[in-house]
Amino acid sequence: MKQAEFDGRGSMIRWTETPGFEPARVYVHGLGSASTVYHAHIAARPEMAGRRTLFVDLPGHGISDRPADYGYTLEDHADALSAALDEAGVSGAEIVAHSMGGAVAIVLAHRRPGLVSRLVLSEANLDPYPPVKAGSSGIASYEEADYVDNGGHARVLDKIGPTWAATMRLADPRALHRTAVNLARGTTPTMRRLLEGMTADRVYLQGELSGEVEGRRDLEAAGVRVVTVPGAGHNVMFDNPDAFAAEVVGVP
Repeated sequence: MKQAEFDGRGSMIRWTETPGFEPARVYVHGLGSASTVYHAHIAARPEMAGRRTLFVDLPGHGISDRPADYGYTLEDHADALSAALDEAGVSGAEIVAHSMGGAVAIVLAHRRPGLVSRLVLSEANLDPYPPVKAGSSGIASYEEADYVDNGGHARVLDKIGPTWAATMRLADPRALHRTAVNLARGTTPTMRRLLEGMTADRVYLQGELSGEVEGRRDLEAAGVRVVTVPGAGHNVMFDNPDAFAAEVVGVP
């Protein structure tokens, strides 16, 4: 396990990694998740062999610290991720990021383009205030005090599925709430506009069961490879690992 300070007050973002050739491949989880749980089975596949690989847990999640006085904005998470990559000596990385982690990866690539050569985004949040879907946690609908101190966190854990709950119960409730609220607020310009304006290689994976990607034509016109993954829902890496892995390694 390795770590880097991210807030100037001793709080640490942590990751595990395996050695290999560059450019490094960096996995970033979604809200209430953890990178190894969602991506280790992908990185262990034979076609992934030999690449340096990092599994980073964002602040408030997994094995990383969860300071109570931290903002947990998308920019905060991106800066923490950049601190980890700087400490690891990583540049020009391939970032493989899921959901909220995809939004963080977009912000990272915008703020620190030298750190990122390629983005593989799995159902990343692109717009602020997305419509509530069946798989939504509903965290952002709570006031912080109600979520943290008055049973909101427990109600959300009861509501979501067992896979998500297994990692969300390990995350800090305050960090979760602030992250969810800031994810709903998004960025200015939006994550979608930031993604469309980049020159790095970009792949956007959408599970077939999640419906069509909003603004697909504009994304493709901007050079984003948009892929609908058959038989998959939001957790593409679990639902169709073969297709997910093929896109990560760049096999059409």
